[in-house]
Amino acid sequence: MFSDYWASLTLGVFVCQACSLLHRSIPHISRVKSVQDTWDASDVELMAAMGNSAAKAKYEQKVPAFYYRPTHTDCKLLREQWIRAKYERNEFEFIEKQEPYSAEGFLWKRGRDNGQFLSRKFVLSEREGALKYFNKQDARDPKAIMKIETLNATFQPAKIGNPCGLQITYLKDNSTRNIFVYHSDAKEMVDWFNAIRAARFHYLQVAFPGASDEELVPKLTRSFMKEGFMEKTGPKHTEGFKKRWFTMDDRRLMYFKDPLDAYARGEVFIGSKENSYTVLAGLPPSTQGYHWNHGITIVTPDRKFLFACETEAEQQDWIAAFQRVINRPMRPQEYAVEAHFKHKP
Repeated sequence: MFSDYWASLTLGVFVCQACSLLHRSIPHISRVKSVQDTWDASDVELMAAMGNSAAKAKYEQKVPAFYYRPTHTDCKLLREQWIRAKYERNEFEFIEKQEPYSAEGFLWKRGRDNGQFLSRKFVLSEREGALKYFNKQDARDPKAIMKIETLNATFQPAKIGNPCGLQITYLKDNSTRNIFVYHSDAKEMVDWFNAIRAARFHYLQVAFPGASDEELVPKLTRSFMKEGFMEKTGPKHTEGFKKRWFTMDDRRLMYFKDPLDAYARGEVFIGSKENSYTVLAGLPPSTQGYHWNHGITIVTPDRKFLFACETEAEQQDWIAAFQRVINRPMRPQEYAVEAHFKHKP
């Protein structure tokens, strides 16, 4: 059980194997050693004197409530910058070492139509309650205004093809708009991510004045529940199935022709079982035109949506994601979303 654990002898903490590789990137701060190696008495004494609990109390004593604390499932970039912020930059021991988290600068943004990444000026203004970007450095009017109210950000290095790739989403006319950006400097990109979280945190504090930090923090940003390719057919179920990229963002199931499309071809609202939403394995017997054999049927109050997965494992993963949402009762505000929801068949 302990074969995958390592220790930082300079910091006095035990870390997992994955994090030990990140600690090796800051050898001037952290010297790591396997727990299976031969230890000197001085090494044992150092670890006993500090330990993970004491180190947490020291190095994380002033972490802002909105600051994202990565888990082992997060991308390498987030985990590495968390380690560097704690141990190399000592950001959470001394408030004066923390960033102001009011962001303005240039990011490489993917063009909506041509797919090229071009440098664009971004401004995040809590006072205006929006993130804006400008096509030209001296432009007076922004190309887009993204309200903090519906803003979300998630790291997507694999999809974007850059280790610092960030996907920003917001609602425009009740439909989701995607913006894909990156920065060559990892710290800069993580600072932008936390700046968005800070802006969202302060917005929610005003919107929900009685809510505690523990209630607000989970609402700052969210990762997508699942993404991947499936086949789908149209509302009449007579059209041929087409391969599409699907993104499950809470109760919104969106589908795209390409994973990096700015707008979804359509969106499906997934409600709760109390409101007659159901997910079933398989397709109706009369269904034709699909190439992948592992079907999924989502039953809504208005119609049935038919999908097909390439493998049984993918089918089961999607069904589990749908079931988690359907099993959760709808919140009052979600009824309004359902009522005004728009999707393209």
